[in-house]
Amino acid sequence: MNKEPTRATKLSDQEVDDLVIKEAGDDKAWEAPVKVRPSTRTSFSLPGDLAARAAFLARIHHTKRVEEWLTKVIRERIELEEVAFAQAKREISENSGA
Repeated sequence: MNKEPTRATKLSDQEVDDLVIKEAGDDKAWEAPVKVRPSTRTSFSLPGDLAARAAFLARIHHTKRVEEWLTKVIRERIELEEVAFAQAKREISENSGA
């Protein structure tokens, strides 16, 4: 009787290696691949007076964290800038006769 380990069974590193090697060529033994994208999070600093003003406005807008409010404001501004850029590009294209 071939007993497969259950999730409750704690396997040693060697047992895990042996199991992976045994099932390496069997596509049915594997789950679908998981795609992982790198985090797009980044950080930047603000001058103290600007951070204080942002914190004040975040409170006025009933936002729990100033980071959430800043993310929303930046996202909205980027969307506006992208629309303006696309419109300017269209107008230049129309005016140049292209």
